[in-house]
Amino acid sequence: VQLVESGGGLVQPGGSLRLSCAASGFTFSSYWMYWVRQAPGKGLEWVSSINPGGESSHYADSVKGRFTTSRDNAKNTVYLRMSSLKPEDTAVYYCAAASRLILTTVPTDFDSWGQGTQVTVSS
Repeated sequence: VQLVESGGGLVQPGGSLRLSCAASGFTFSSYWMYWVRQAPGKGLEWVSSINPGGESSHYADSVKGRFTTSRDNAKNTVYLRMSSLKPEDTAVYYCAAASRLILTTVPTDFDSWGQGTQVTVSS
């Protein structure tokens, strides 16, 4: 079971980035997918979740209206489109998978957890 994130980088405030998370080793289309982030010196923060079929997604208040998560089950990939980025969005972004709805950010509660990709928002 493996999750590999990509697409992070340095972006100016107000800019956009799209993160990708490629999954392998499990039946991707049967799993909820999550994005979780960790800002420097802070704890893990849930960002978004999307159900197995991709019909329903949910967002933290801090990113609602600016971030969009989607998935392509044919490509075993989940995405996080981030726009109107703010310095406070600077964090390591992780994708995670679970066979059920998870309401925590405890890594061991998930079935798989990626290695993370750094997003830095700075001028």
